[in-house]
Amino acid sequence: MASLYWAPICPRPLDRLLNWRWLSGKWLWRLLFDNFDREGRYHNGPKMNSLGLNKKPEDTRVIVAMSGGVDSSVTAALLKEEGYDVIGITLQLYDYGTVLARPGSCCAGQDIYDARRVASKLGFPHYVLDYEDQFREEVMDDFADTYLRGETPVPCIKCNQTVKFRDLLARAKDFQADVLATGHYIQRIQGPNGAELHRGAVEGKDQSYYLFTTTKEQLQFLRFPLGSMTKDKTRREAERLELAVANKPDSQDICFVPNGNYADVVKKLRPDGVEPGDIVHLDGKVLGRHKGIIHYTVGQRRGLGIGGGDPLYVIRLEVANRKVIVGPYEALQEDKVLLREVNWIGDTPLTDSFVELDIKLRSLQTPVPARISRLSGGEVKVVLHEPQAAISPGQACVFYSGTRVLGGGWISKCLDTTHLA
Repeated sequence: MASLYWAPICPRPLDRLLNWRWLSGKWLWRLLFDNFDREGRYHNGPKMNSLGLNKKPEDTRVIVAMSGGVDSSVTAALLKEEGYDVIGITLQLYDYGTVLARPGSCCAGQDIYDARRVASKLGFPHYVLDYEDQFREEVMDDFADTYLRGETPVPCIKCNQTVKFRDLLARAKDFQADVLATGHYIQRIQGPNGAELHRGAVEGKDQSYYLFTTTKEQLQFLRFPLGSMTKDKTRREAERLELAVANKPDSQDICFVPNGNYADVVKKLRPDGVEPGDIVHLDGKVLGRHKGIIHYTVGQRRGLGIGGGDPLYVIRLEVANRKVIVGPYEALQEDKVLLREVNWIGDTPLTDSFVELDIKLRSLQTPVPARISRLSGGEVKVVLHEPQAAISPGQACVFYSGTRVLGGGWISKCLDTTHLA
């Protein structure tokens, strides 16, 4: 049978168009399904890319926050390899000369050079932005003031909350970027009610504790390409991509503490704020003197300088009268906590009705069950199912439901039963 043609409609032979084996192949599949996104919505345009946007990679501008380490470098390299319009940004946060020759620090002067070298090798623009003033005010000053309040700060969370996410995200939009990508080990998953924040897929590298302040609005713009990867996989990718930072050690310490001595930094920032006082047992007996409460944190045992007898731990710090209160380990056990500055990113508002979930009170802690509710003043009370030791004001309490991160708050104080009446 001769082939039939209908040129005005289709240049292909009509008998081929009527061939079911051809129709059921890849071309029909593409025709029917290529323009549907992951939620089943139809888009008359490019199909969804790996960042969840209905744009071609080459038409998608991605700002990558580059610290100069292997994680952010691999993030930028993988996105560039996929064809995205990548721009790298490194933040200059403080005087790098103080840590230039010190290994194991974050954001040291060498890191700017390493980030620039990666960008140059891969062929995408790289910028260094001066954020020293913002970092000093939002992170370093807060660090010192928190210690002087008798609390234990977490400056990496404050840095993510302010300079890196709030300020850098705003600058990324100035660059006409579609998204901001970082090298954090945490996952952004599209849920039925929008983007959700989930723990990193690998337990040992999960960084969700440090990102609990991420808001729903920020989450729409953020991407975490390494969230499902292991650190070994990241380093293998760096080697495959021939990045000079493939074997660079991970940062371990707070970037602006050049010798690891937090008290020295506080003294430098607040020279008149450190005063001596008494070390007092829970029973009221004065056991010794201290040179400033900044040298102590709740749960501390070593370095108390009181020697002998049964083991004693720092139970609390009384700033007003400059006392360090010590006692036995049993006195550290608490099951009721008050939180301030709470960020809630659950699907429904947090009310005065208790919500059952899991929490982490320290970054390396395994989540434990608790129930939380919001108080009339906006604070949140936490009631643990089982008491926990050494709950330190100034640290973060992060909320979880399974792998999903629901936000968290800053620990204000522990409560006794009368506070919850």
